[in-house]
Amino acid sequence: MKIRDATRRDLPGIVEIERLAFDNPWSLDSFVRELSLPFSRMIVASQSADGEERLAGFLCRWLVTDECHILNVAVHPGMRRKGIAERMMTNALAEAKARKALVISLEVRRSNVAARSLYRKFDFEERRLRKNYYGPGEDAIVMERKLE
Repeated sequence: MKIRDATRRDLPGIVEIERLAFDNPWSLDSFVRELSLPFSRMIVASQSADGEERLAGFLCRWLVTDECHILNVAVHPGMRRKGIAERMMTNALAEAKARKALVISLEVRRSNVAARSLYRKFDFEERRLRKNYYGPGEDAIVMERKLE
């Protein structure tokens, strides 16, 4: 498994994973915009099979001054529970520390127990609730981790 920066050629695979992972997926235009923002970075996890590279997951984050905000993390359903999200999170945390971020934050669906468990492994703490963040009845939990 290789972690690298996303490029425009990755967008079809990223959009496919996004649609498989979420009920209200981001649009292709949203991902195109993220690739153009100077404070945004998107990474992908990929693997080679039969001489062809396949995307297994992606992570999108913003790094603005001393804060890192993780916007989106998704792993292809057929590739879950193989440590891919952990590797991408490790990469994002290492970059945030190297860039002298003081805090890293994200929102996660209240109902997404697996993701909340993953973030707790990285010492994220649940800080507050955002009612209806993902739509009616779909609350988000804001999780944060202080960096040193």
